[in-house]
Amino acid sequence: MQNSTFTPPSPLMEITQRPETVFVKGQGSWLHDSEGNVYLDFVQGWAVNCLGHSPEPLVAAITAQAGQLINCSPAYFNQPMLDLAAALTNAADLDQLFFANSGAEANEGAIKLARKWGRLHRNGAYEIITMAHGFHGRTLATMAASGKDGWDKLYAPNIPGFPKIPFGDLQATAAAITDKTVAVMVEPVQGEAGVVDATDSYMRGLRALTEEHGILLIADEIQTGMGRTGKMFACQHAGIQPDIMTLGKGIGGGVPLAALLATGSASCFAHGDQGGTFNGNPLMTAAGLAVWEELNKPGFLDRVVAVGAYLTKGLERLSAKHGMGAVRGRGLLLALDLKAPVGGKIAAAALAAGLLLNAPRPDSLRFMPALNVSEAEVDQMLTILDKVIEQIMSRAA
Repeated sequence: MQNSTFTPPSPLMEITQRPETVFVKGQGSWLHDSEGNVYLDFVQGWAVNCLGHSPEPLVAAITAQAGQLINCSPAYFNQPMLDLAAALTNAADLDQLFFANSGAEANEGAIKLARKWGRLHRNGAYEIITMAHGFHGRTLATMAASGKDGWDKLYAPNIPGFPKIPFGDLQATAAAITDKTVAVMVEPVQGEAGVVDATDSYMRGLRALTEEHGILLIADEIQTGMGRTGKMFACQHAGIQPDIMTLGKGIGGGVPLAALLATGSASCFAHGDQGGTFNGNPLMTAAGLAVWEELNKPGFLDRVVAVGAYLTKGLERLSAKHGMGAVRGRGLLLALDLKAPVGGKIAAAALAAGLLLNAPRPDSLRFMPALNVSEAEVDQMLTILDKVIEQIMSRAA
């Protein structure tokens, strides 16, 4: 006879270790689980929910659009698609855009676009120089482009054509360029590597180097774009314009939406070269328009900078108190160097204390709150984190 208390395994594939918590409702910076517990969320879907959980403008836009037109073939225009494409290309000073459903899909498109451009304009060049410890997605091509340890063997044989160089090293970049090189692909901030920020001079150097050699610069702004670093696009800190830019995460505020943008000279897809069943559908692009309007309200990005500075100072105080390392990042994409492999333990203990944090590496915590997070919520997070660190450190002593 079967034990009545037996809980069958989840039908979901085991692709990550999930806690037993089941979330049922969210509002702003707060999540509620099925047991009535409340959590302060400083992960926000890995920087996806830029306006927090279920923000009213996003809910209203999705509701209104769902009553008009949810989807039609991307072989036809729809109005939200056209309006959001115009807004994004104008803001980025780029010429053309392809909507996708995820950052990985946008980056896959960028790789395809660069390789076709190389075939047309650089004698068949196809190699894209990428960075050690970079992260560009989980498709076969974007995994090959990424520099995560072990990914070169996980689904071997790897797709060739992605030589790796150290992040931040212009000399290594120059040395890696050959007649097979078509582009350099870079994240302005390496999020999965522990929030490692490229300097403005490095980004300007990459732009000058790629222009000197007649190759493309691809900026992966999946995590850094849409106001996350205090400017709409992180490349704007350095005052540069890439040939190709990818956006994701915050662009939809929580719905699956991404975009591939390019200059007119780099936009060389022909009919049939690129596509996707759901790409640019009116429901998702209407959501993206609602997000865009909020991010462009007067003072919104200034507030991101101010609260980011407030959070940075609070983390620096915690670091000094507990003998930890530097605070890295920009705006509201920050990390704390723990100087010890305790990130997972701190994140687990924080969850038990009602706080969601992310440890991208064993020795780092990453902070990706909603862009409209309040200073009071930052203070609450710091109070919980302080107690959690004391708890973990006392156990280790």
